[in-house]
Amino acid sequence: MRLRRATLADLPTLLHWDRQPHVIAATGDDDSFPWEIELPRDVEWRELRIGEVDGRSVGVIQIIDAAREETHYWGDAEPNLRAIDIWLGEASDLGKGYGTQMMKLAIARCFADPKVTAILIDPLASNTRAHRFYERLGFRPLERRTFGTDDCLVYRLTRHEWSRARDRLAR
Repeated sequence: MRLRRATLADLPTLLHWDRQPHVIAATGDDDSFPWEIELPRDVEWRELRIGEVDGRSVGVIQIIDAAREETHYWGDAEPNLRAIDIWLGEASDLGKGYGTQMMKLAIARCFADPKVTAILIDPLASNTRAHRFYERLGFRPLERRTFGTDDCLVYRLTRHEWSRARDRLAR
């Protein structure tokens, strides 16, 4: 697994993935992400990455600086937080460990910056499969919150919890 920068060449794949029922079910009712606008933008507060296995794109991950993100999606977030969005594109790739591999790489990428104190995620409150997935990685529920029309459960992973979870998962 590797995470590479998403480019405009990924646009057809990303648009296709956005139409998949499992992606729609996991991402909520809000409009799909404006890939054609956002892919060419290079902003300091965000990374858009494609997860690849043996050269094949399997998923997308977004890492943002929650305090500096321009729409203030996370509200008045404290400094040195990151937020991650992730999804796998094809239903046939679910359950193969790709999401776990992508998340481990993204988490390590976030915490490679010694100033980063924690990572946030916001799965739908109804997505219990995602809750279990994030909890296995060490994330802990923080609060229930509405983003747009989406009822979400916000999770947080601190640097300390990540170290403990990483040690546990390595065994």
